[in-house]
Amino acid sequence: MAARWEARADLIVVGTGVAGLTAALRARELGLRVLVVTKAAGDDGNTRWAQGGVAVVMEDQHDAGDSVARHIDDTLTAGAGLCEDAAVAAIITDGPAAVARLRERGAVFDAKPDGLLERTREGGHSAFRVVHAGGDATGAEVERALLKATVDGRVPLLENHVAVDAVKTPLGAVAGLLVLDGNGVPGVLTAPAVLLATGGLGQMYQATSNPAVATGDGLALALRAGALAADVEFIQFHPTVLYTGRGARGRCPLVTEAVRGEGAVLIDATGARVMKGVHPLEDLAPRDVVAAAITRHMAAGPGGVDDHVFLDATALHDMATRFPTVYSACTSVGIDPAVDPIPVAPAAHFACGGVVSTVDGRTGVTGLYAVGEVARTGLHGANRLASNSLLEGLVCGTRAAETVAADLAIGLIAPARSVEPSLPTAPVADRDLLQRVMSRYAAIGRDAEGLAVVGSVLDVSTVDKQLESRELVEDAALTTAARALIAAAQQRTESRGCHVRTDFTERSDVWRRSQLVRLTPTGQPVLADPVLAKGVA
Repeated sequence: MAARWEARADLIVVGTGVAGLTAALRARELGLRVLVVTKAAGDDGNTRWAQGGVAVVMEDQHDAGDSVARHIDDTLTAGAGLCEDAAVAAIITDGPAAVARLRERGAVFDAKPDGLLERTREGGHSAFRVVHAGGDATGAEVERALLKATVDGRVPLLENHVAVDAVKTPLGAVAGLLVLDGNGVPGVLTAPAVLLATGGLGQMYQATSNPAVATGDGLALALRAGALAADVEFIQFHPTVLYTGRGARGRCPLVTEAVRGEGAVLIDATGARVMKGVHPLEDLAPRDVVAAAITRHMAAGPGGVDDHVFLDATALHDMATRFPTVYSACTSVGIDPAVDPIPVAPAAHFACGGVVSTVDGRTGVTGLYAVGEVARTGLHGANRLASNSLLEGLVCGTRAAETVAADLAIGLIAPARSVEPSLPTAPVADRDLLQRVMSRYAAIGRDAEGLAVVGSVLDVSTVDKQLESRELVEDAALTTAARALIAAAQQRTESRGCHVRTDFTERSDVWRRSQLVRLTPTGQPVLADPVLAKGVA
């Protein structure tokens, strides 16, 4: 089926989260014709669900002794040896200016009576440096401010249009985007630059903190376009998602790490502390440590409970005002956090890897850029430091827009002629089956036998289909993402960060490197030669 309509721009931004909207606004300021595309409504992405805040060390607003250098050190520690030092330094250093620009665009953060911003602490941080809004509704405030600025700045937004495939020139450069509208009618958006800001892939698992739109679309699109991915085996599971019963599916309410930052502690059904003696920071250890500890603890079934633990926040006297989102989620299922410990369990939360890109958004494919959770800049390594994701979106979104403008100005990318692409065919597995085997064998604890089971199940259940609907685009993306993760996880015979191998429990210096993934002509993700990515990121 060929495209039936066409639109043109200088830059197509795919996604309406913090990274995409920040890039679109900055590109508009630079005089570019920008078109933003999203497969759902503008506010249906993952950004609005972010609770904790933005990790940033602002001048004259930080703990005594805290600094940008300490924030960098905490990020490198959390990343377990796989962060890229230069990327970490660039993004963290740009943080204060990025937050200042966001506030200029209308975002309102929680402040003290003296006007200074309130700050909290989260796992892996050595200081109180996480600024927040609405108590625990930071993402919602960021999304509100950016969407309003987009409307005020007259940045056109194309809702209910799913990105299907990159349109490429005969020389392999990206020249636009093939999309399907809400009725499944294909169209082509012609532009010399396409910026992917499509978020993560939490829907690859049965239970996740992510919304329904987080299906890995951008990762799959980039791989089909010839880009490389890296660190895809590192999926961060948030330690504390509200447990609503055995067999919970889809997006589950998050219980922000900041609750532990304010003094709450994890306990089991007998009242024993889960994190005592596990790590020097105990309940504020990095997320991978806490999630793995909870998983091990649940396996022992203390007090007869083997599928959740509890977060005891009864000593916090202002839950309803400090954490209104968490409080509301708890009371909606009959839990009073002032009296009752909150039942929690880990759930899929954040993709630490993604499309290999620089902090300026460039990928290895001319005309294709990536920012935010879909991108692998080297900031997160093997495990993301809490509240660094909104920061990354703000910084890299701005830098990517400026890079696109510069690339246009010097002729590195140029407008292409009209093309008539057709809908691609890709391998598609049944989503329910994929989620079940990924949750059972490729979540927090993995081993060779289980990973082989997933690979076999996907191989026998996958069918090549033309991507003629949003559902098929999403299911194809989840299939590609799952196969990429399995390929990388099978090869990485160690435990590091979010990647926990029960058959290789120790970290090995041999594996202090990222693994690259590419797509074969038949659509199968395979490990790539590391030299292919030299100079890309």
